[in-house]
Amino acid sequence: MTEVRDEETVRQQRRPEDEPGTGVVTAFGRQLKLLRTRAGLERAEFGKRVGYSADTVASIEQGRRIPQPQFIEKADEVLGAGGLLTALKDEVARAQYPSFFRDMARLEAEAVELCAYDTLVVNGLLQTEEYMRAILAMRRPLLDEETIELRVAARLARQEIFNRWPAPLLSFVMEESLLRRLLGGKAVLRGQLAHLFLIGEKRNVELQVMPLAREDNAGVDGPFTVITRRGGEQFMYAEVQGRSNLLTRRDETSLAAARYGIIRSQALSPQESLDHIAKLLGEL
Repeated sequence: MTEVRDEETVRQQRRPEDEPGTGVVTAFGRQLKLLRTRAGLERAEFGKRVGYSADTVASIEQGRRIPQPQFIEKADEVLGAGGLLTALKDEVARAQYPSFFRDMARLEAEAVELCAYDTLVVNGLLQTEEYMRAILAMRRPLLDEETIELRVAARLARQEIFNRWPAPLLSFVMEESLLRRLLGGKAVLRGQLAHLFLIGEKRNVELQVMPLAREDNAGVDGPFTVITRRGGEQFMYAEVQGRSNLLTRRDETSLAAARYGIIRSQALSPQESLDHIAKLLGEL
């Protein structure tokens, strides 16, 4: 079971030892290079066997790129590593997320219920790949292309939550304004709205829109997510400006869950929300 520090607030900031080029990523790269050279394989030949270019292999060995799970599994097989590489797979996978998000990513993977309220952009679990790229390209300071690709892959991996069984209960409330922002252009927004419509039809998903015309909105303090793990343990996650708070105290998480319930009651119903999204889609 994932351990989360029992503090009033867990504040996670970017830690250099967790970024590409250091920590577990570098350790994996060194181990990979050692096994490859022992096997007598040049990078080009090894890359051909695992389905990656020699340049990509070099980036992974030098700790400049975080390998995906399929690469690790194939490399372990090709090099006859006997599990030495796959043993690091979970640690390496966590390194694909920004350091401030890693506890949240672990909780997300264990959630039996997730309730998210969003105000500025579509929730990462609901984003299309095109929307992801557009949003990440807007970050300031600018992200390099390799980091963007890494973040896109990480978000797509998180969306496996929709395919889990038993299926978790997923609830999303989003401000109407974020559904009208032309971030990335009309084509990107059109694809995003169509994707939301499809996700909203899943049996374990409730997707709701908070109309601009509402005169009462309990979400004025900003976006947040409430996660419930098996056994009823709850957490509240909030993120702003590359910093995050993960609340664990029962009184605070219970209050956040109650606040989310009020927000949900103020929003359009799931069916009304899907109708509204279809209307917005028709206007583009």
